[in-house]
Amino acid sequence: MAPPRTLLVVLAGGAGSRLETLTERRAKPALRFGGSHRLIDFPLSHAANSGITDVWVIEQFEPESITAHLAGGRPWDLDRSRGGLMVLGPHRGDDREGWHSGTADALWRKADRIRDHGPEVVLIASADAVYRMDYADVVAHHLAVDAEVTMVTTRHDGDVTRYGVVLAESGRVTDYALKPPEPRSHVVTTEVFAFTTAALLAGLESAAAAAGEEEGLGDLGERLLPAMVERGGAADYRHTGYWQDVGTVDAYWRTHLELLEQPAFSLDDPTWPIRTRTLRHVGARVHSAGRVEDSLLSAGVVVEGVVRRSVLSPGVQVAPGAEVVDSVLLDDVRVGPGARVVRSVVDEGARIRGRAEVGGDGPQDEVALVGGGSVVHPRKRIPAGGRYPG
Repeated sequence: MAPPRTLLVVLAGGAGSRLETLTERRAKPALRFGGSHRLIDFPLSHAANSGITDVWVIEQFEPESITAHLAGGRPWDLDRSRGGLMVLGPHRGDDREGWHSGTADALWRKADRIRDHGPEVVLIASADAVYRMDYADVVAHHLAVDAEVTMVTTRHDGDVTRYGVVLAESGRVTDYALKPPEPRSHVVTTEVFAFTTAALLAGLESAAAAAGEEEGLGDLGERLLPAMVERGGAADYRHTGYWQDVGTVDAYWRTHLELLEQPAFSLDDPTWPIRTRTLRHVGARVHSAGRVEDSLLSAGVVVEGVVRRSVLSPGVQVAPGAEVVDSVLLDDVRVGPGARVVRSVVDEGARIRGRAEVGGDGPQDEVALVGGGSVVHPRKRIPAGGRYPG
């Protein structure tokens, strides 16, 4: 039997405001993870590993930051003459043109294109979480249970008021609430959904009629998903593996520390590789005076100081006498002689000058953030949980 024709739509247009300055000049899916990768690599790699070859990426906010990384789909074997990767921006040319006002609104504006493509299943995924998932299993489950939508869910023991929260019974979703102030469970959607195409298109039209021309459809969880749950058309697919949303600075930092301490899976597992666009850097170099403990060093990193429990992205340099502890440093950061960076996220191109201090003493859950291209001057101190600039 031929596999079902599946279209994966990666929703990569959000601004990611909860990540503060990390997403001022890049889309959230373009944000580095693990030193060598970017967040959009996860859904694209899962598609490649699951045998899904029709992939659309819908962009809006800072699209160049994503498009440059995608390289035409080549890293994920999606640079095909038929099918493969297609990058879509805001719709233009008819009465549905305009900026997307949410995830459902983005799909509604592309509805005619989806209809013309003719998939049996439309798989929707965001690009702001770290996880491993076989999308082929999700699609097979969806087709087996005869549902309008299959919500991929997981138990999340932290604050769930930022997510879609569900109640499920006997494999069906019986209640769904988007960002509820008083959640009824700790089971949340992973923002991966499998839709029967006809149900998705009909649901988008109904939601658009209910919303009216001025308001827009908003996100999937505002109208479309609640309506499908209410009429009994939503199935539950429970993801029991690792899943972590990295939509805040604290979550982004914490997930990196988890990657170092108790990795749930390897980014370069040959049986399920997380692929990425590679850059041309020489190998990392640790000088004789340098010391590295329990850390990830990307290509092009130079360490002449001390690095402990940290993740360093390509091109980072740590000068003699400098110390980097429990921190995430993005591309081309420079840490000057005698400087100290502790429990911090330092964005691309920032300069931490000699004997400056970033983070450090303070509550263990407070993460300092230094914006991209910022210069922290010699001997200046950014406190634990501080923002610079800001």
